[in-house]
Amino acid sequence: QVQLVESGGGLVQAGGSLRLSCAASERTFSSYAMGWFRQAPGKEREFVAAISWSGGTVSYADSVRGRFTISRDNAKNTVYLQMNSLKPEDTGVYYCAADPRSLRGQIRASSYWGNWGQGTQVTVSS
Repeated sequence: QVQLVESGGGLVQAGGSLRLSCAASERTFSSYAMGWFRQAPGKEREFVAAISWSGGTVSYADSVRGRFTISRDNAKNTVYLQMNSLKPEDTGVYYCAADPRSLRGQIRASSYWGNWGQGTQVTVSS
């Protein structure tokens, strides 16, 4: 099991930016696909973005495409989520996820991912 620790959440005004980080304990981090999900109060966890082990393939939810960017640094065992032009509807707990399989299949389903972090709160005020 890979251990994941998210950081970088906080309170920001609408239109602002945040960068989330997810540090992984696993030395084979570079072989894992990584993803970001979020969960708003009273709602189900939803897919935000994912990136393949090499960084060559990325996928975004329609609601964040063009505003969020997922990236990774395999030398630092870290994946990032740069969030720009934030909206109040982006508010929620953001979770990092990892899976050793290649980035294909039902990657937008939370059940696809085998490893999860504890989450970091993002609050966007209007």
